[in-house]
Amino acid sequence: MAEEEYTKYLAQGKRPIAGQSLASDPENPAPYEKATEFSDVHEAIEYMFLSMIDEKSYMPIMQAVSSGTPVMELVQIILFDGFQKGKWNPDLMMMLAEPLAYIIIALAERADIEVSIYSGEKEDEDEEEQMFGVDFDSKRVEGLKKAAGLGQIPRGALPEGIVEQIEELPKIPAESLLAPPTAPEETPTTPSLMAPPTPQ
Repeated sequence: MAEEEYTKYLAQGKRPIAGQSLASDPENPAPYEKATEFSDVHEAIEYMFLSMIDEKSYMPIMQAVSSGTPVMELVQIILFDGFQKGKWNPDLMMMLAEPLAYIIIALAERADIEVSIYSGEKEDEDEEEQMFGVDFDSKRVEGLKKAAGLGQIPRGALPEGIVEQIEELPKIPAESLLAPPTAPEETPTTPSLMAPPTPQ
């Protein structure tokens, strides 16, 4: 799905063309036309991790993983959204794909959720995946699959500080993530002093 969205985006001609920046309104540039918020890969990984564990992001992402959405599809959606918002350039976006996939896998493991790495993974034998139209090599895909199967992130895949923070997160059962929200308990209301007396 994410690959299709990205292809549609390119087909619609929304990508910058040669000289486009000269015709754009300099007073009101698009976010991706400005200097990116992140240029350092470690700072960007830290930002992504903090975004992933934020309650607004965490619950929907874990619910998507639990419902069978492949990790690499989520990675593409999240990174492309960040690119459009001016968080990173295309080069850094590609560098962040693998760390973000490991973050999602690790968080899913903490919630005891089984993950799918990419669409058609079980039928596919070549273990090739594409990220934004570029081949994501089979060794990296195999590393992600091993991490998902063993519940362990290989050393060096993520900064040590983030691995420690993930390990300190409480384990949340998948059932509680998927349970519908409970309605708040009604508190008994005290009768208003201005209300008419009730008949006896």
